[in-house]
Amino acid sequence: MTKLNDKIKTEVREVIYDFFAEECEVEIDEITDDSKIIADLGGDSLMFLALIEIFTKKYDQEIDLKTIGKYSIKHPVETIGELIEMQLQIIEHGNNIINLD
Repeated sequence: MTKLNDKIKTEVREVIYDFFAEECEVEIDEITDDSKIIADLGGDSLMFLALIEIFTKKYDQEIDLKTIGKYSIKHPVETIGELIEMQLQIIEHGNNIINLD
């Protein structure tokens, strides 16, 4: 678990925007927090897993994918903004994310 600060929040946003711009072959300025990952950008769930791996390495975390799956059922992610928020929750709370409700 990592204490969130403005630097981490900015890094997460930048990594996610850059990742989807590259993977979905869209201009970064076409992406907003309201962009729908699947409908607007043509993304998929495997991209979400790749991002989790990027961030777990970057912030030296170990996270159980089952825990993220359970959390995702209660908190589905459709937009870039929702994905950013979920990733920040994962970084801050790790496997305890499941206990946030």
